[in-house]
Amino acid sequence: MAHDLPPLNALRAFEATARLNSVSQAAEALHVTHGAVSRQIKVLEEHLGVALFVKDGRGIKLTDAGVRLRDASGEAFDRLRSVCTELSRDVSEAPFVLGCSGSLLARWFIPRLGRLKADLPELRLHLSAGEGDLDPRRPGLDALLVYAEPPWPADMQVHVLAEERIGPVLSPHFAGFDRLRDAPAKALLDEALLHTTSRPQAWPTWAGQQGLDPAGLQYGQAFEHLYYLLEAAVAGLGVAIAPQPLVADDLRAGRLSAPWGFSPTRAALALWVPRRAADGRAEQLAQWLRRELERQAA
Repeated sequence: MAHDLPPLNALRAFEATARLNSVSQAAEALHVTHGAVSRQIKVLEEHLGVALFVKDGRGIKLTDAGVRLRDASGEAFDRLRSVCTELSRDVSEAPFVLGCSGSLLARWFIPRLGRLKADLPELRLHLSAGEGDLDPRRPGLDALLVYAEPPWPADMQVHVLAEERIGPVLSPHFAGFDRLRDAPAKALLDEALLHTTSRPQAWPTWAGQQGLDPAGLQYGQAFEHLYYLLEAAVAGLGVAIAPQPLVADDLRAGRLSAPWGFSPTRAALALWVPRRAADGRAEQLAQWLRRELERQAA
């Protein structure tokens, strides 16, 4: 009848002691006490029913059984170390695939790729754009950068980066700019507002926060994605609405203006990482994203 394998900790203690020919050195290598190693070796000898070491003056030496187990366990642990090193190298050398919306990619991420590569030169990042069809649970994605409202999915490790703040923006080239820039928010009830079909609740959410009746909003040209919506706003075609980070560079450059500021929503910008696949690169990227958002807001 086959025996179960001995406890792994006992085998590790034996392998280290046999390799170093010293209980004290094994204890130091394993970051445990001398007594802990001795106890594990005793557990192993009792499990096998044979002595593995005998006293040799002030030291110890292997018995014949101990020599056999040293050779087998040494080979096994060497192979395990080698495979673990290979696996770690494979993970570290593989690109980290980040999914995000095309709008977020084009208007926020791409302008910062140079700084990301300078700050995190060892992170091989591959960006995958999509609109509502990206799911890090599927093979091919390591994480998702997304604006979303809680509750968060239970199978995701969610790194919350910043609360979402949205607001209306318009270009100084817009025909109604001089009339609107000092007007109260209710003046937008008379405008044909640019909007996006990918997020139809953006304008009603903002209007409700300003004490305006969302039913009184008027809509003009619709765009499929936020990127096109904001390009239309920059071109002076009307008033759009957007998350602050996606227009911050345009505001700083004077391409857009936000006369009514930005208001928080229930959503947040967050990095979603499947718990089954979380690794140190995700935490590293999340920390960089937070710093970059803070730098932009400063």
